[in-house]
Amino acid sequence: MSFPIYTKTGDAGETALFGGKRVPKSHLRVDAYGTVDELNSFIGLLHDALESESIRQLLVQVQHRLFSIGAYLASDPEKQMARVDLERNDLKILEDTMDMMDGQLPDLKNFILPGGHPTVSLCHVCRTVCRRAERLIVALHQESPVDPLVLQYMNRLSDYFFMLARYLCKEAGAPEILWVAREKQH
Repeated sequence: MSFPIYTKTGDAGETALFGGKRVPKSHLRVDAYGTVDELNSFIGLLHDALESESIRQLLVQVQHRLFSIGAYLASDPEKQMARVDLERNDLKILEDTMDMMDGQLPDLKNFILPGGHPTVSLCHVCRTVCRRAERLIVALHQESPVDPLVLQYMNRLSDYFFMLARYLCKEAGAPEILWVAREKQH
């Protein structure tokens, strides 16, 4: 059995949450899980651009966690739905990986601009989309409680993409592009 690709039920600008409740497609909950889906797509693009198998494996793990977060956010909060598939260890994996990368990088003494290498730029796209998803989830949390582990994971994940950008920049032998204030450019 396959799922129909088009149902025509959203033609009037509404969609159904898991549990059946219909909401406008502009609803904050839809924006939040849609942005998580967007992030997941950019992570797939980053994954496909990388050669490092260990980084690729971690990115696939992250994609699985994000899919679970998206399903959790797409659920009607008024119904008892399954809990999000996140564990404290998922945070620890990101933190340990960031610590490992940080130990191999020079101290950060300036702000850096996105760019320098295509994979570095993709990391920054993932970071910024992750931050947007986090902001939307925080806004949703102010209306309807969200599992605190989701908030923590999204915060840590954006930090991970920043560190991964710096790490990949070093691995590629590309210089980090330092931000310089206008008055110091002359």
